Amino acid sequence: MLISPSDRIFIAGHRGMAGSAIVRRLQATGHDQLLTAGRSELDLLDGNAVAAWFADQRPDVVVLAAARVGGILANATYPADFLLDNLKIQQHVIESAWRQGSRRLLFLGSSCIYPKLAEQPIREEALLGGPLEPTNEWYAIAKITGIQLCRALRRQHGFDAISLMPTNLYGPGDNYHPTNSHVLPGQIRRFQEAREAAAPEVICWGSGRPRREFLHVDDLADAALFCLRHWQPGPEDLQHINVGTGTDVSIQELATMVADAVGYRGRIGWDSTKPDGTPRKLLDVSRLAALGWRATIPLQDGLRRTVAEYVADRASGAEVRL
Repeated sequence: MLISPSDRIFIAGHRGMAGSAIVRRLQATGHDQLLTAGRSELDLLDGNAVAAWFADQRPDVVVLAAARVGGILANATYPADFLLDNLKIQQHVIESAWRQGSRRLLFLGSSCIYPKLAEQPIREEALLGGPLEPTNEWYAIAKITGIQLCRALRRQHGFDAISLMPTNLYGPGDNYHPTNSHVLPGQIRRFQEAREAAAPEVICWGSGRPRREFLHVDDLADAALFCLRHWQPGPEDLQHINVGTGTDVSIQELATMVADAVGYRGRIGWDSTKPDGTPRKLLDVSRLAALGWRATIPLQDGLRRTVAEYVADRASGAEVRL
């Protein structure tokens, strides 16, 4: 086993959707030496502060789940911020982990790293095989740089860094901002508010024809722990691996599923003046399946759980990222 319950594991981005799910999964499986640091304690954009923190804490294992994230509008509005902030976070954490002797590092990337018109389903070898999707290229370029930095450190210095490429995530801790969220949480908020207001129609962005794959964040957390424990690529192997369900739905189908999950019975319209993004993005997950891991939460079940959690959090006054 490549990690053990006695390891000191630092989860960078532990308050985010992916990071918090990984914390929950580690805790549930007996890992109690977890290191976390909020932004007020450690600014990951400050390279000197990150280096000093690593020198003091010396984690055995690092999970880099911190990132500046957002949907199509956020990427288009703040391209420099998305590129600069993510490049800084990645360099500071990955380099400090290597220099301070962390034994293992897991970097969370994104399926947006792949070319816009990559052959479907997308294999890991498609990386750098064509132009990116323009609506999120700044974020994608930053993530590609993180993957390549992990590869370079492994090749030159033998640093044990691996990278996971999850498909579109959803679940507890998601961002439900009306303009800066991703498609699924944005739809959950829009349809829930329409139901509460008895609105006759909900207008969704784009044509609804693009197809997307969605992975519950608890499945991602399980995959992350599985890879930390069991996946050790050889020196000539690809050091990034896809994480997904292997199935996709159209955005129109997704909207119908979300409307059903929240109990909305009005009309669903489409604003085709808004961009669609990549026509299809389905990951080939055969490499991870061959290692022995598959997702277990069906989209319909995960959607109902997520809607129930979102509604309960709003009703109780709990913090929801709006």
